[in-house]
Amino acid sequence: MDDVPAGPASAGPGRPSLSVVVPVHNGGVDFERCLLRLRGSTWTDFELLVVDDGSTDDSGLLARRHGAVVLRHDRPLGPAAARNLGAEQATGDLIFFLDADVAVHSDTIERGMARFLEDPDLTALFGSYDDQPLAPGLLSRFRNLLHHYVHQQGDFVRDARPAHTFWTGCGMIRRAAFQEFGGFDPRLYARPSIEDIELGYRLTRAGRRIVLARDVQATHMKRWTLFEVVRTDIFRRGVPWMLLIKRSGTVETDLNVQLGQKLSVAATGGLLLASAAIPLSSWAAPVALAFGVGIAGLNRDLYRFLGHRRGPAFAAGSFPLHLLYFVCCGVSVVIALTRWYALDRTTRPVAEGRIDRGGRPIPSPALGRLARRLQRWTTRSR
Repeated sequence: MDDVPAGPASAGPGRPSLSVVVPVHNGGVDFERCLLRLRGSTWTDFELLVVDDGSTDDSGLLARRHGAVVLRHDRPLGPAAARNLGAEQATGDLIFFLDADVAVHSDTIERGMARFLEDPDLTALFGSYDDQPLAPGLLSRFRNLLHHYVHQQGDFVRDARPAHTFWTGCGMIRRAAFQEFGGFDPRLYARPSIEDIELGYRLTRAGRRIVLARDVQATHMKRWTLFEVVRTDIFRRGVPWMLLIKRSGTVETDLNVQLGQKLSVAATGGLLLASAAIPLSSWAAPVALAFGVGIAGLNRDLYRFLGHRRGPAFAAGSFPLHLLYFVCCGVSVVIALTRWYALDRTTRPVAEGRIDRGGRPIPSPALGRLARRLQRWTTRSR
């Protein structure tokens, strides 16, 4: 398997060169499938760089057998630092970031490259998971199908629409722009988090163009557990994203933060409160039912999609998992706003291109200890 292009990136006449960067930490079978799918791409002019982020298995050896240039961290530094290292060593005009548990379709890279060939002003694009996740079980299939559904919504023109975030699960960016904006922020995001979203905010605030291309798809192979769902939705995405929104002053209404999703989070809170009050009031049960019907109505298109893909029983079984997702969103908001307004009050330097508060009173010792604990939960390395 040593015939896979490893670099330098080789581009045909008039075509930009491409570097594929894959960070991995103990990738296992999914990582091998990721590499095999890359080898089957119709676009073959790319160098493949794998950043072994402190793996204790043979991920690095496996990558070398597939023709990759392997870079290594001796200990896990997180995907933000790993992707930055890969981008530093890349030689391509474009960088395609791919997660180690994502398998491209044969035409994924070609579809993405075609958009850059057509649009010289395009800075970055990202796609979505497909609707055929490989991991078995209700939880894993629901999570991956939910991601696919969210990324397929909006007003698309020729299968693309503007976006102001970025996504490294399956995303391309011009290397010059990535370097100009300093890449990802491993100090702020030392473990898997929203480093790609934060970079997208910086790019679009500076007037750079990012698009969501719904025809650029790949298969997600992740096997979800309830613990991983809660940890990811609260501490790896929800809290950091809410803090980023507060720091940047962004009014977020796209993807997972659309109005309907915000209303669903509020309705889920109402459902939980009304359910808890059922032993105390005869009105609580019908109120809880009304909230439940409201949530179903707000998300009827999603449940229709799930039913079409996996059947009515799957769609019905997904409802409590969707409620859990909304609960995690609500908890994330509470934790983030608590940190923002009551706990995380120390003055911090304002980074160029970002908005921060600063100048708040230092919290009391008791609140300070709680603030540091919450900060560790939401910024610690894996």
